Amino acid sequence: MDRRVVITGVGLVTPLGTGVSKTWDLLCKGKSGIGEITSFDATNFQTKIAGEVKDFHPEDYLPKKEAKRTQKFIAYAVAAARMAVEDSGLTIDSSNEGRVGVITGCGLGGLKMLEDTSRILEKKGPKWVSPFFIPMIIGNMAPGMISIHLGAKGPNASIATACAAGSHAIGDAFEIVKSGRADAMIAGGVESVVTPLCIAGFNSMKALSTRNDEPEKASRPFDKDRDGFIVGEGSGILVLETLERALERGACIYAEISGYGMSGDGYHMTSPSPDGEGAARCMMSAIADAGLKYEDIDYINAHGTSTQLNDLFETRAIKTVFMERASSIPISSTKSMTGHLLGGAGGVETVFTALTIRDGIIPPTINLDNPDKDCDLDYVPHVARKVNVEIAMNNSFGFGGTNATLILKKYHN
Repeated sequence: MDRRVVITGVGLVTPLGTGVSKTWDLLCKGKSGIGEITSFDATNFQTKIAGEVKDFHPEDYLPKKEAKRTQKFIAYAVAAARMAVEDSGLTIDSSNEGRVGVITGCGLGGLKMLEDTSRILEKKGPKWVSPFFIPMIIGNMAPGMISIHLGAKGPNASIATACAAGSHAIGDAFEIVKSGRADAMIAGGVESVVTPLCIAGFNSMKALSTRNDEPEKASRPFDKDRDGFIVGEGSGILVLETLERALERGACIYAEISGYGMSGDGYHMTSPSPDGEGAARCMMSAIADAGLKYEDIDYINAHGTSTQLNDLFETRAIKTVFMERASSIPISSTKSMTGHLLGGAGGVETVFTALTIRDGIIPPTINLDNPDKDCDLDYVPHVARKVNVEIAMNNSFGFGGTNATLILKKYHN
């Protein structure tokens, strides 16, 4: 059927703020959302900083009693979904509820409750384990609760492909709408794992920055002094629907989704392939799916984690795909300001990419003070750039070598 699919609503909960306008304004100003960890005592941890959500009140989006027991990743997803649906003006009722679905990506689910309940079990015994324990830790409860609260009864699923999960969720939702299996999908990513076990685990892998004395400067993609990523939390959700339905109801169109690529590195549990081969195939697949040429891409929102390997190998992949054009394409890593939202990254960064197209503003890569000589592309350092972006690419790559690329373009009749 191959129907055209557009983005008509967006919602954000990020370390920069709750709500799209607040987050986008600070992002374009190059502000960092990274600070000292407040959700637990990180005194004895190597990494004491993270991108925590600071201004979120779950009772604004959930009934008060429910808000108290709901894990943050679920509350963030429901909140961002409510924002996106309200923004889109989409009415979900008995006439269309079976044609509106939900897909979200999440890497680790309710890790905080898992940690807390494990301690309760050890200290007090099995009778003290909450009946809400299982429902509150499984990743698919995010799309499940969105469906319950918003009445969307179409296709419903959760994607668990690590740091590519949010983009895979959006890509799968795009294909569902394009193929005619639904008329609209609420899709994106969410994560909330600023917890002792998560930080300790990533520290053991030497994956996190330990620049504790300068939190706002710790996430520095493509900089030669980068020393690891920063864990962030939050959610980015979009409403995807057919162009026909969007035009019928006079919806605002942020951008059109035109291509989706997936690939596997088949190389290592945590490291990307050194030549960026898997990421390059993923980008090529998305461009082909969109029916575009390599020279059509105006901007790339990079995965750009601020780790030594990812930033170098993604740069190599971009050079493989775009060859001599690579140095002329503006590229930025918004993780320099939000940190890495893991399974939520693709959702948040797809929203950023759609806003870039809408406003013609490319967010900067902050903290790029000492560029790595091997990361020598145009990463839009320090200051946002005003550019008319017709077609943009968003990359997300995850542990296990799983890759996702989305192509967004400005809507034209």
